[in-house]
Amino acid sequence: MKPVKVVLSNDYELVLRGLAAMLAPHADLIEVIEASTGTDFEPEADVILFDTFGRLPGKDEKLRTVVTANPKAKIVVYSWDTYPPEVAHEHGAVGWIGKGVSGQELAERLVEVHQAEGGGGFTVNADTEGKGEESTMADWPGRAHGLSPREGEILGMICRGLTNEEIAARSFLSINTIKTYIRTAYRKIGATSRPQAILWGIDHGLRGEGSIEP
Repeated sequence: MKPVKVVLSNDYELVLRGLAAMLAPHADLIEVIEASTGTDFEPEADVILFDTFGRLPGKDEKLRTVVTANPKAKIVVYSWDTYPPEVAHEHGAVGWIGKGVSGQELAERLVEVHQAEGGGGFTVNADTEGKGEESTMADWPGRAHGLSPREGEILGMICRGLTNEEIAARSFLSINTIKTYIRTAYRKIGATSRPQAILWGIDHGLRGEGSIEP
């Protein structure tokens, strides 16, 4: 069997490099042919893995655009539970894979999606082992400074102009949970105000390449 040709999609180059490294040992199953922050990819792609780091499910037009611009490829969302499978399905994806899976499991799930006849319906592969969020990503913005993936993601959303209320409403987290992540992130980076945190985030690559619809 030839390896499945996969394109990696995310707003952050660091996330893309980490994801590519995670899949690299499984070249017998997966061939990563492109890793991009854009929306229009190599036409020979079999599967596009849409990593939601830095994205919010509410009003996420980027996923819809990726689906529309790449009609021959199967789009699979790779996410935590804050980007629910049903939302991914509504946006046009054919599958959803939880970020608790290993690199081997991720590669195998992508092969299964590719081989499914006629799209095979909507496929959900959730993490059932209760792994911590640090174990689910190879790298992410802010990691070198002690930020967890979720803290880095939320700080990135702040850098892209979203309010706490917008982040909470569109990420399926409570406003108090968002504030807790923000306080912890501020403490780790030494920020005492939102403007300070935004400047720090921009200087350290947390703004990302894509836009988030207000």
